Amino acid sequence: MSTLLGFFFGVGAWFFVRYLLGGFYTVNQNERAVKTSFGRAQRIAADRTTLDDPIAESLRPDERDRYVYPQVRVIGPGGPYLKMPWERIHKVSVSTQTLNMAFDLEDARANTGGTMLEAVTKDQLNTGLTGQIRYRVCESNLYAFLFGVKKPVVHVMGYFVSILRERIANFAAKPITVSVSVADDGGNSPVDQAAMPVREVIGVSINDLRKNLRDLNEFMDHECQSSAARYGVILDASLITGIDPPTEVESALAAINTAHNQVSSDISLAQASADQKIVQSRRAVEIETLRAQAEVEPLKALAAQLSALRRNSPEALHAYLRNVRLSLFGKAQQIFLPRKD
Repeated sequence: MSTLLGFFFGVGAWFFVRYLLGGFYTVNQNERAVKTSFGRAQRIAADRTTLDDPIAESLRPDERDRYVYPQVRVIGPGGPYLKMPWERIHKVSVSTQTLNMAFDLEDARANTGGTMLEAVTKDQLNTGLTGQIRYRVCESNLYAFLFGVKKPVVHVMGYFVSILRERIANFAAKPITVSVSVADDGGNSPVDQAAMPVREVIGVSINDLRKNLRDLNEFMDHECQSSAARYGVILDASLITGIDPPTEVESALAAINTAHNQVSSDISLAQASADQKIVQSRRAVEIETLRAQAEVEPLKALAAQLSALRRNSPEALHAYLRNVRLSLFGKAQQIFLPRKD
């Protein structure tokens, strides 16, 4: 009898220590927790899903039926809390983490040992990408992170890499329109060249990617907004820092860059020279116009005076002409007069 009592006493003591004293837990400041009862996570409401949360706005219409997760009750920092023996606590860190974009969580030897991510450009060149990804767990979609996906970070990395490689493969240089200033039919004023392309210069894809790293990062941030609704992971930022071409084409790209720079310099010099000539032509026309006006104005004034003399007194006009003729005779060295027969 005493042995049986000792057995039950021991079982009770073990249960007390294991499940009652051991049932207390705390949640750190950078952690969030979800409690499951018999394997089922506690819901906020039976009909509340992630489609009712603003994170679902980034999903396309055809994705909304695929990524529907219940909204679970999140346990915030603090404690101690108590859990029953049939309950289990799942803790996750919500702090922002940084990961090398080339690092493969399933195979550390992939992508040149996790140092460079390979992608193929539109002109069939194999490029190497380097950079980092900042991510954190989405507190409003912990169900997807804990129970919806087996390895959510691996899924997010694959999702990010697939979007990046698709963007690199379809990225094309924007055509650059080069214009020059010309004159109109009269040759007096230049014509607006906003809609008069003279030549289109097509850039090389790798060079254009290098020049548009900021736009590429912004595109990746925009396209990866749905990762919070898909996998419960928020991509805070993608920092693509380098795009390296294959070694066999590095010298060719350098020569192309030099040629493009030379062409751009020649075009700029030609435009500057043309603009300078147009400005000089305008000034020459203005100067000649002012000279003509200066010569015409005294004649106009003299004509006005003669008209006024004629209106007031015809005899005064004859006297004026006689005085002018005498003044000219005084300045002349020789005078030729018509002979009167």
